[in-house]
Amino acid sequence: MVQASCHCGAVRLEVAYAPGNVTDCNCSICRRLGVLWAYYSPNEVTLAGSPEATTAYVRANGGHIAFHHCRVCGCATHWRSLDLTRDRMGVNARLMDPEVLAAAKVRRLDGAVTWKYLDE
Repeated sequence: MVQASCHCGAVRLEVAYAPGNVTDCNCSICRRLGVLWAYYSPNEVTLAGSPEATTAYVRANGGHIAFHHCRVCGCATHWRSLDLTRDRMGVNARLMDPEVLAAAKVRRLDGAVTWKYLDE
């Protein structure tokens, strides 16, 4: 079990396994958030604590993704697709222990223009 937590601890996420890869996206929101995304099925992620601990920003990506952050300390925690048929969500891997993040390969995604990985 791998845990991720915002700075104040009000939002905690648990995933069954450490990410092998994380994505550094340069789209207009991700570069401002400074996040590294680890991707999981929503069924593989447990949000511990109160569901009201986060608030979401939905304007990004044409309004199809809700970016969640802690209401107390402001750390970006995860994103969820508003399309419930998508079996993918992102967890901010920067909230995981440094040892977990250090073991993951960082992939660079050009989310600003081409939506292609730059390291392929």
